[in-house]
Amino acid sequence: MSEASKDNVMIMVRIIINALPEKQKEVLQTLLSLVDSLTKEKGCLSYSIFADIEDENVFNAISEWQTRHHLDRHLQSDRFSVLIGTKSLLCKPLKIQILTVAHAEGIEAVNLVRKGS
Repeated sequence: MSEASKDNVMIMVRIIINALPEKQKEVLQTLLSLVDSLTKEKGCLSYSIFADIEDENVFNAISEWQTRHHLDRHLQSDRFSVLIGTKSLLCKPLKIQILTVAHAEGIEAVNLVRKGS
């Protein structure tokens, strides 16, 4: 990938967290305590926590990073270690997906497709 195209790449991370039912509140408090500091971290464009509507013990942490270098620094940080440290509160290991998005479209693409149908 050329340097010019690397500049247009979006780095997104999705972490799926499956809390033990009796530890759900503790996991949620830990996740919420991280949000403010993470959004101030250099290179972090967004960081959000979402609860699963079908299972109150499942959370998704979704973040967007300016570059892979910024993400890598985050993965080595104490803040990320806090998240890794929740493993004793979980019924399944963390599921981490790092997505490199080279092209994204918005509502214009939806409107274009819907006109054609």
